[in-house]
Amino acid sequence: MTDASDNNAPNLSNITTLFFDVNETLLDIQPLKDVISKTLDNRKELADLWFVSLLHNSLVDTASGGWHSFAEIGNAVLTMLAAQHNIQLSDDAPSLAEALSQLPPHADVIAALSVLQQKGFKLVALTNSSQALADKQLNHAGIIHFFDRVLSVESIKTYKPDLKVYCWAAEQMHVSRENSLMIAAHSWDVGGAKRAGMHTAFIARKGQSLSPLMPDPDLVCPDLKALAESLFTIEKL
Repeated sequence: MTDASDNNAPNLSNITTLFFDVNETLLDIQPLKDVISKTLDNRKELADLWFVSLLHNSLVDTASGGWHSFAEIGNAVLTMLAAQHNIQLSDDAPSLAEALSQLPPHADVIAALSVLQQKGFKLVALTNSSQALADKQLNHAGIIHFFDRVLSVESIKTYKPDLKVYCWAAEQMHVSRENSLMIAAHSWDVGGAKRAGMHTAFIARKGQSLSPLMPDPDLVCPDLKALAESLFTIEKL
């Protein structure tokens, strides 16, 4: 994690607005992976492949001029994986939208969001989920009250890490990108935000790593508790 007392540490003292990715960063997607694994003949390895393919196909969809919701793309990817691996999907397979809407928050999330809110930061959820799904997710997780806004890429019909998303999000909050911090557990998300001019913090959730091809984030933290502590330290400098 970047040391806030280091002379080479980024100047984050002017940060006013924190933008949070939702899936994997705030919410634990393991229950979703369990549903997908069960649906795909209990093939656990296909659950990870499903999520990677979901991101891939969301970008392909928008890059080729299309637009479908995350849930629609998720179902399409599920069908594709089943066909590729000769798995017959049953008619009573669990709904992916329902599974996505019922994800629990990671253990560090509630306490960290509470601290950050008390410090006076504006908290914004910025997600690839649809608006309706994002609202359901954050309500079910019991954390929607921490956020000043919940922003979905559905409004501009393109997915993160398209740089337009981060520029649009900052405009929606009437904040400069230089005064914004994008927080995510995905290298591609913080990399896109960094290239769009935001400050960034990478949350090193289990199984996540940084890409050597993307710009380095300003902060690397093991969880949101550590992030809150870092921002508190920077505030006091």
